[in-house]
Amino acid sequence: EPALADNLSAAAHLIHGSSEGRFRISYAPGPSVSKEEITSVGYQWADLDRALERYAPQGRLAGFHKTADGEVFFFVPNPALGLWSTTARMHGA
Repeated sequence: EPALADNLSAAAHLIHGSSEGRFRISYAPGPSVSKEEITSVGYQWADLDRALERYAPQGRLAGFHKTADGEVFFFVPNPALGLWSTTARMHGA
């Protein structure tokens, strides 16, 4: 798949990413990957422009955050790294 070949971190995340039923994964890839391609592998699709406006990722640190309307979400700056927890949780705090 040419789109994944150009973005190996996305490919790695698709291969290794699993919520194990604990949370929801949404991808907002823009026009390079279709909604059908995302949903066909079990993830939820999101519109890129709406996601950027809603979650404002620029400069955001890893961890829990809240949208303007109160939705709590966990931001992962580089999902390919697999950093799906916080330091406090890892150390039992």
